[in-house]
Amino acid sequence: MSLTTVVAGCAAPSGAGQVAEQGFVSGDGSVRTWDPGDRDGPVRATGNDFEGVEIDTNDWAADALVLNTWYAACPPCRAEAADLASMSEQLEADGVRFLGINTEDEAPTAQAFERTFDVPYPSIEDHSGRVVADLNGVVPLQAVPTTVVVDGDGMVAARVIGQIDRSTLETLVEDVLAEDPGSEGAASGDA
Repeated sequence: MSLTTVVAGCAAPSGAGQVAEQGFVSGDGSVRTWDPGDRDGPVRATGNDFEGVEIDTNDWAADALVLNTWYAACPPCRAEAADLASMSEQLEADGVRFLGINTEDEAPTAQAFERTFDVPYPSIEDHSGRVVADLNGVVPLQAVPTTVVVDGDGMVAARVIGQIDRSTLETLVEDVLAEDPGSEGAASGDA
């Protein structure tokens, strides 16, 4: 079962919607944030990238992690790819790691996308949907693309359903990087 099949059933109440015959479940760009004391996790993603290299986010020392679901034929995925690629390089010095998750593409297609958009970070090949299912246990993904910002403790700080705007992602990551370790927040909120 593909990710688009899984998420189609929960698209309406989530801020995600499907346009007839577009072939993907699109999001509305809605942003959800969680204060430190209200976060779920920890998040762990494991699998192989499209070159067969094993990825385990527990092996990464990161002040923040940005997870992004995508596939090559997805128009909003293509629209946000260049920003995600350049931001991953820009934020690397701050200890921020990026990871893509792709449930649809075969290696040649995914690698062509990565070359086209100069994507410097790895993506897990997730044809089985196991990685997405594991993440759904912590944070509902609900559309492709979905971007999740994870804090340095591995807890979910924010989620954007649909194409992410560069300035929105910069703000979400900056907020996580500015947090005091171990700080407790008030109630969660929608931005």
